[in-house]
Amino acid sequence: MDLVLPTALDGFLASLDWNNCIVSPIPGDASFRRYFRIANDRGQRAILMDAPPPEEDPGPFLHVAKYLLSHGFRAPEIFGSDLHHGLVLIEDFGDQRMREHLDANPEDETAIYSRAVDTLVALEQAPCATLAAYDEATYMREVDLLADWYLPAMKIDFDRDEWAGLWSEALASVTHNGFQKTTVLRDYHAENIMLLEDGAQGLIDFQDALVGHPAYDLVSILQDARRDVSVPLEAAMLSLYREKARPDYDFDLHYALLGAQRNTKIIGIFTRLWKRDGKARYLDFLPRMWRLLERDLAHPGLAPLRHWFDRTITADIRATSPLVLEKAA
Repeated sequence: MDLVLPTALDGFLASLDWNNCIVSPIPGDASFRRYFRIANDRGQRAILMDAPPPEEDPGPFLHVAKYLLSHGFRAPEIFGSDLHHGLVLIEDFGDQRMREHLDANPEDETAIYSRAVDTLVALEQAPCATLAAYDEATYMREVDLLADWYLPAMKIDFDRDEWAGLWSEALASVTHNGFQKTTVLRDYHAENIMLLEDGAQGLIDFQDALVGHPAYDLVSILQDARRDVSVPLEAAMLSLYREKARPDYDFDLHYALLGAQRNTKIIGIFTRLWKRDGKARYLDFLPRMWRLLERDLAHPGLAPLRHWFDRTITADIRATSPLVLEKAA
């Protein structure tokens, strides 16, 4: 873990009357952001987000946090911020992530996932945050991550115009205005949901939120890139969502399409994290991502995309790690 503290930390904490603090690093993930646990001489604890510009901007996190808090959702309280240095002091939700709790207590899955679904239904019922739209251009930039990183890593030639045309045609059904838009947190999964002492579920890592399709975050948590969600549990939660949200569009198609879009994007992101950033551990997630993507592409409405994937990225290629090809080169 990175033990080098932000240079402006002492002045920032002093400005908030957080004195004589003990600072402990918290393991990070895939971004430039770093996190530290802060304990002061009054026995108070908080989390410091270090989001250094120009790589990071904590402004979107603060904006979405204020929106969530104002509508009764459990986002961290904001104690103070210094946008110039990228420092934010927020409420400490503790260490009990949904992921680790369920790994140790799988019998709690139905109850905890049900509450997570309830949060998404409540988000649909709340006014949308003032955010950019999750539009076709954004969806296309995201699926292009597979084209830009995974396909070159696997030495695969392809027709980019065909790729773009297939995705544009498929995505048309989720980018029109025929369904209610909602605030989409975009990274809503078991490692970004905290289980709080009062029984609530705390939300973190929502700075990339947009206004978009109500099924996207459902895909995010039920087709989790880092944790296996059983097919029966996914089916039960989809049934619960249908019962509570009563979607008036072709929900099964949209869920499968957004799953295919998200999982395609993540395969590209995980390849980039290895190739560009030297984080080879993310390649270990690719077999899960391919399983999820194949399930989504099995929907009859996604047949053109499925045929492209089956023709271009065959089963033997999907089963091969990019590391194998790099070592063989």
